[in-house]
Amino acid sequence: MISVEEATQRIVAAFAPLEAETVAIANAAGRVLAEDVAAKTKQPPFPVSSMDGYAVRAADVQSVPITLRVVGSSPAGHPFQGKIGKSETVRIFTGGVVPEGADAIVIQENTEIAGDTVQIKSSTKSGQHIRATGLDFKRGDVLAKRGARLSARDLSLLAAADVAQVNVHKKPIVAFVATGDELSRPGEPRKAGGIVASSGYGLAAMTEKWGATPRDLGILPDNAQAISGIAENAKDADVIVTLGGASVGDHDLVQSALGPKGFALDFWKIAMRPGKPLIFGKLGKTPLLGLPGNPVSSLVCAILFLQPAIAAMLGADTVSSKRRAKLAVPLAANDARQDYLRARTSMRQGELFVEAFAVQDSSMLKILADADALIVRAPNVPVANAGDSVEIIPLD
Repeated sequence: MISVEEATQRIVAAFAPLEAETVAIANAAGRVLAEDVAAKTKQPPFPVSSMDGYAVRAADVQSVPITLRVVGSSPAGHPFQGKIGKSETVRIFTGGVVPEGADAIVIQENTEIAGDTVQIKSSTKSGQHIRATGLDFKRGDVLAKRGARLSARDLSLLAAADVAQVNVHKKPIVAFVATGDELSRPGEPRKAGGIVASSGYGLAAMTEKWGATPRDLGILPDNAQAISGIAENAKDADVIVTLGGASVGDHDLVQSALGPKGFALDFWKIAMRPGKPLIFGKLGKTPLLGLPGNPVSSLVCAILFLQPAIAAMLGADTVSSKRRAKLAVPLAANDARQDYLRARTSMRQGELFVEAFAVQDSSMLKILADADALIVRAPNVPVANAGDSVEIIPLD
């Protein structure tokens, strides 16, 4: 068996960023940039008022009260056409272009209008309540860097910068297939001794969240001929994921069935719990990740190994999701396998605490659904006491 760290390194090393494609920013949420994006304009593109009021020459309003002549208005989108002179002012609204000659805004609360004149009751200084040209960003400023996953905030920023399209890495296609004579889909009649296939639904949701396109190849029976068809059905995938068929046994046929189709094994078995029987290799040129059939094991292994593989194909910046929390209750000493304990977190007096579920049987999906974190227990660590700091992986 190899360690989780070595397995992760070997899996990630097998993947490279996919080629780029151009998409409209309306369709770019969650996509990963293949190149830096620079502003195509400045923001604001001209000096604008940050308040409703009157655009003035600061020199005219140093001694107040003073009466100025109103020569026009400048609402947003309708700039004043002209230049204000001495003792003149222009009515202006938030977002309105500051007229030529003006260098300050007096807010309307400090004024009193009378026909075509306005009394200024408060002095101001040059630049007051004016957003200067390029205050937010200037043309050519890099606003989003290669490898960044575009958020809603990023998209608003790029739109403001007059960016209509971006180059992003293509979404990886994750082809997955479940194996097992005992499996059937939810709502279908079950065979004698059969169970409902569940892992694929969680896997599809997770891969989509991580930025990939899931492709469900269905459920295959435990025979070599059916399993060997994976090679043809998944030939355009960027990674193949099998669910089941990774353990020792006469019915675990993934390795033997795909060997004649060009499958080359890299490693099998990881010193971890849950999820020891994991296969990794290549089917021809396509990486293949064989997850355990146990639903909890398959989903935990997907978080640990498939997620960073997808990030590598997207060229995404790697940001560790691991955190530290204090134990709410003690944990027993661990054995030689790295453990991932389903747990719940809570805040206590401003500190993050975590408590493992008492039962950790790897067949129990409800505990995984109820959990919001995994506690990471390194191999051979001693007893951990309540209050000790431990590493966790948030699930949400």
